[in-house]
Amino acid sequence: MTTDVATFVGDYPYRSLPDTSADFLIREMDRTGIAEAWVGHLPSLLYCDPAPGTARLQQLIELHAHRLHPIPTLHPGLPTWERDLELAVSLKAPAVRFYPMHQALDPEGSEMRKGVAAAADNRLAVLLTVRFEDARQRHPLDRAVDLPPSTVRALARVGPNVRLLVTHAGREFIEEVHFGLTPEEALRVLWDISWLWGPPSNELPALVQSVGIERFTLGTGMPLRIPDAVFAKLDLASLPAAQRRMIEGDNLHRWVNH
Repeated sequence: MTTDVATFVGDYPYRSLPDTSADFLIREMDRTGIAEAWVGHLPSLLYCDPAPGTARLQQLIELHAHRLHPIPTLHPGLPTWERDLELAVSLKAPAVRFYPMHQALDPEGSEMRKGVAAAADNRLAVLLTVRFEDARQRHPLDRAVDLPPSTVRALARVGPNVRLLVTHAGREFIEEVHFGLTPEEALRVLWDISWLWGPPSNELPALVQSVGIERFTLGTGMPLRIPDAVFAKLDLASLPAAQRRMIEGDNLHRWVNH
């Protein structure tokens, strides 16, 4: 089952998007053959308290609940964040989102470590986004820097049950993290392919060889990015059918149920 782990609904704070509705996601999923998607709420990125964004996320996707799965945004630095985690569990969310670079958190500090550990205790993955846009395209008020590779390494070492899904990471980032972890720690991290380059650098086939096919899954970044680019990378990578199915969903479902 083809699953997209990096989609959003709601307006983006820094630029206008043609359509940020759940209906748009469904149309694009139908067009590109995506069966289901993990969905975040874009405006929650800058909420002081992202909890109201979870309720809004539920409202926006409720008509498509059989295909769109909510990924609530949590702020582990707030006193009520554990209540928000309980809500995510009750919603049967497969993961929660933390944005330490936008939430003014030490990305490797005690609050993030506590949040990752609590998510693991509740069998939830933690979704981390390296960036939303290239630094050259950002609005002057968008001062959040990219998530550093050291953060993923530090959080992967919080405990054996931790699951980190990292989206929008480039090849250098992925290799720096992967080869800085033990083999056991590396199994706790799954990468989407949304920020990998196709020809002439052909980063996806190179990473499949160096890091392993099991470590990658499908993410498009809709509606910030067009989904066709990801499928073009898969086509150009010329992977065997079984390996392509692994990236399109098999790896994800095996990883979250491990």
